[in-house]
Amino acid sequence: MTTLEHLSRLIAWPTVSRDPNMALIDDCADRLREVGAHVTVLPNAAGTKANLFATIGPLDRPGVMLSGHTDVVPVDGQDWTRDPFAMTVEDGRIYGRGACDMKGFVACAMRAALNAATRDLVTPLHLALSYDEEIGCIGVRSLIDMLADAPFTPAMCIVGEPTSMQVATGHKGKRALRATCVGREGHSALAPMAVNALHLGADLITALRETQAHFEARGARDGDYDIPFTTLHAGKFSGGVALNIVPNNATLDFEIRNLAQDDPDAIVADLTQAAARIAAALDPVARIDIAEVFAYPGLDTAPDARVVRFVKGLTGANGTIKVAFGTEGGLFSDRLGIPTVICGPGSMAQGHKPDEYVDLDQLSRCDAMLDRLIAALETGL
Repeated sequence: MTTLEHLSRLIAWPTVSRDPNMALIDDCADRLREVGAHVTVLPNAAGTKANLFATIGPLDRPGVMLSGHTDVVPVDGQDWTRDPFAMTVEDGRIYGRGACDMKGFVACAMRAALNAATRDLVTPLHLALSYDEEIGCIGVRSLIDMLADAPFTPAMCIVGEPTSMQVATGHKGKRALRATCVGREGHSALAPMAVNALHLGADLITALRETQAHFEARGARDGDYDIPFTTLHAGKFSGGVALNIVPNNATLDFEIRNLAQDDPDAIVADLTQAAARIAAALDPVARIDIAEVFAYPGLDTAPDARVVRFVKGLTGANGTIKVAFGTEGGLFSDRLGIPTVICGPGSMAQGHKPDEYVDLDQLSRCDAMLDRLIAALETGL
């Protein structure tokens, strides 16, 4: 099968993160098993979603892992001019939800895996497909647990998120947090006698902005990023029942995206102390509780690492970049010690938008990279 034939099938599965991905995983597993790949499917507790891990070639040694996620973001409220779940080829572009982020790479990886099965590999090729990446790299964790208990882990990993086929060595870590603000309700005509939970949250937002200003003015710098410093962002704030009731509860969802040089635990600790000061200054009953919703570590692979040199050799790249978005690569590196880079077709500038697309040329370049990878695996790393 060609890459476009694989991609057409992948786009047709509407694997929005809130929905199952089992049909896609079963389809990929069947095709891989047909060519003799060793396939493990790791379902979630409900049996509605699953990760897939496949090995082509010898099973007694570590190989090179290609990693991609199978979930996509919703199309709700977006003005698509084409069916988002049917592949459209037009003017050198492939349109469809996930075409860029990141079923285009998964299609290239599936083609490469099936081709690799016809070759006599000295070093194995591993394929890792995960779920729920778009909501915090959630699903891949069971696959990581499996690899942690395996006799060996892959020698290196290529995460195929869209980088326009440039070799990316890093991304920031992320902490998603929720602040629950608790006050005391009252009649709005007597508002000063109550404790407004929304006001508590507003004061915490001020603390977030002050912390952001500190990192922007005096924090660590990494010029490989578009935003070269650690960032904080308040994304969702809600509370209250009626205008004439002082609200006794409010929630604020915010995030930290940290450089490798900055400790997210220390940032959270400082914000927790700031929250305690804000509450204490208002009323003894007031409090702000901060809890982690999800987190993943950053990726910071050394530019002279073997995996970087190897993948640059496959692509012909001269330099490296770092990307603004997070990936499962940080988990592979942090938890398993797998040397990891990010390199895949397309640009994230097209991701998450209506009429999402990937250029045909980008898919061709990815196919060429993976063909060179298979040739290298025939002789051994």
